[in-house]
Amino acid sequence: MAHQHSIPIIEHSPSTHALKDCELTQIKTLPPGSVIGILGGGQLGQMMSQAAHQLGYRVCVYDRVADGPASFVAHEMMVGSFEDQEALGRFAQKADVITLEFENIPVSALQTLSLKKPVYPGPGVIAICQDRILEKEFLRTHGFPLAPYEIIESAADLKKALLHFNAPCILKTATLGYDGKGQYHLKPGDDTLLAWEMLQTTRAVLEKKISFTLEASLITARSLQGDMATFPLQENIHRDGILDVSITSPSSSDSLAAEKLGKAVAEAIGVVGLMTIEFFLLPNGNLLINELAPRPHNSGHHTLESSQTSQFEQAIRAVVGLPLGSTELVHEAVMVNLMGELWEYGEPRWEALQGAAHVYLHLYQKKEAKKGRKMGHFTIVGEDRVTLLHDARKIFENLRKDSH
Repeated sequence: MAHQHSIPIIEHSPSTHALKDCELTQIKTLPPGSVIGILGGGQLGQMMSQAAHQLGYRVCVYDRVADGPASFVAHEMMVGSFEDQEALGRFAQKADVITLEFENIPVSALQTLSLKKPVYPGPGVIAICQDRILEKEFLRTHGFPLAPYEIIESAADLKKALLHFNAPCILKTATLGYDGKGQYHLKPGDDTLLAWEMLQTTRAVLEKKISFTLEASLITARSLQGDMATFPLQENIHRDGILDVSITSPSSSDSLAAEKLGKAVAEAIGVVGLMTIEFFLLPNGNLLINELAPRPHNSGHHTLESSQTSQFEQAIRAVVGLPLGSTELVHEAVMVNLMGELWEYGEPRWEALQGAAHVYLHLYQKKEAKKGRKMGHFTIVGEDRVTLLHDARKIFENLRKDSH
């Protein structure tokens, strides 16, 4: 049932790890006007591009589609497959440094690019974070706190593991699962053969469900020089496996312990850029790591308005060699995702938020609203998180046409 898997070696090289102290003199900050190549043209790439512009950099985005959110703000948009070595080569020629907005990019593509230009985070980091088995094994071998899990490679493995846990569990694909996709909920006595066939995979992880007080996330930045800075912990509320609301300053959490874990994980994996950790906060106050994301994160969108430095600016600062910015929280904030179903009865009632104070709307310019698709978000800032959450809920309900 518990199979052994090798974990990719993370080389101490510019493309996968912060440089050693003896090499710091060789680090050069990219000057304004340099080109940052971003792999992925979604909303994270869009907001990273906007942050790069504000720091004086040009942006070239590479993606499989031409009209993603980042295409509207990039200086140049290149369209091609992540398996097209020739197109990737042309992209590398245009960039001075390469980063990414999502981790599900073939590691072979990142390895090819890293031979031509610096790539942050490096291929070794991405290889771990895009594979739940490798990620959990990495965290386990480094002694980080995790929920109980078993590696599953067959229906027989699944049956044995579910009997072992004898408790409700979640079966997750090893790769490509996000926002609740690629998951199957199981309880003792369920048909494990059916569950395995439904998942349509050959590699998965079975996680024991745990009782937790809340879900939270922490974003840590790590620079080329190895300097680190963490954003304050934020509470996350999910709906149908997708992030619904993020709230700053959760009252029942141990922010200091989370920050310590955030820096330890970032250092151990050798990330240059951002590392987001999704946590479970247990009733006894302890934290368990759920998942890693080596990039800006949906739960950090509020930093555009709530923090001295946004997560997007911090990501750019880290990969171009600039000093990291202050992560001080200047406002309490609540961020609410706007999903495609909000458009089910037509355009939302935007007047519900246009007249509200301290509310900031971000639309991603996606052409078609679909159920489960992130179309935008709004953030409300102020001094009291409880009041902000109440006001944010009220605004959201007033946006919905079916609520009138």
